[in-house]
Amino acid sequence: MRRVVKLVVLCAAALMGASIVRRRAVIGAVAPELRAPLALVPLPALSERSLRVMRRLTTQPTTTAEGVAVRTLTARSTGGHEVRVVVYERHDRARPSGALLWIHGGGYVTGTPGIGNELCSRFALELGILVMSVDYRLAPEHPFPAGLDDCYTTLGWLHTQAGAMGIDPSRVAVGGDSAGGGLAAALAQMAHDRGGPPVCFQLLEYPMLDDRTVQRPVDALVWNNRSNAFAWGAYLGHPAGQPDDRAWAVPARRADLAGLPPAWIGVGDIDLFHDEDVEYARRLQEAGVHCELHVEPGMYHGADAIAGKVESMRAFRTRMVAVLGEALTPRVTT
Repeated sequence: MRRVVKLVVLCAAALMGASIVRRRAVIGAVAPELRAPLALVPLPALSERSLRVMRRLTTQPTTTAEGVAVRTLTARSTGGHEVRVVVYERHDRARPSGALLWIHGGGYVTGTPGIGNELCSRFALELGILVMSVDYRLAPEHPFPAGLDDCYTTLGWLHTQAGAMGIDPSRVAVGGDSAGGGLAAALAQMAHDRGGPPVCFQLLEYPMLDDRTVQRPVDALVWNNRSNAFAWGAYLGHPAGQPDDRAWAVPARRADLAGLPPAWIGVGDIDLFHDEDVEYARRLQEAGVHCELHVEPGMYHGADAIAGKVESMRAFRTRMVAVLGEALTPRVTT
């Protein structure tokens, strides 16, 4: 019996040692200026047990830029479905302006619009546009397509209210971070397939696009593959990586990307989503869709939020703002 116990202890120690070695290798790839304690401390994998705690941790609102008004409205579909939305705009916004429909991250299972206050208000302040963030329904209580339907309802409502809200309907972009980026990509696909409402651009910040990533033996900081498997399973209603041919459920599974709006994809080279994001950008380009891909060296998932004061992360977000501004600038015809 003692031999068995000793063997178990030795095996456990070996596994722990291997885990530490692997984690040191991952941490070693992080850009030195991004080695914030929050990113380096191992986080528990997301699960049914930890979800409630994670939701409490991911509902803390970030700071809103001075000079930007924030209000809450209700978007309604023609069928009567209602969705809470948060609107950001400068009081002196020139009308009609462009608009951004923003979708917050959180693995499809956590998060609120408030966690994007800082970035959404910055878009509104610096670009002089209207920004609308969707408070979509979360899995597992509301699996696919609930959250995506909320985003589509909001997009349609934004277009029907374009005149009243001072929006140019030809300059409406969609965007989001992480799972929100995945929903934005799916929303662009849905709008394309349904013949509208029109979307002029996709701003995809380290988007969560492909459930099949859970089948790869990879490790990552902040958002790891165990959390990824739980989140995708909660959203899809079945284990991640299984066959799923439902339109728009998994953006990366779409066979034909031709005709989609131009896009920008930004991701760190050590982000869990790096490979799937690079591949999606490549496929967009091969399908004739203009897509700019930016890969940030040494950046882990969500580093711009965790270490936002670091120069490289300020530059990362500044690039996002500039790209969106260019996409929403009125085209001068002669």
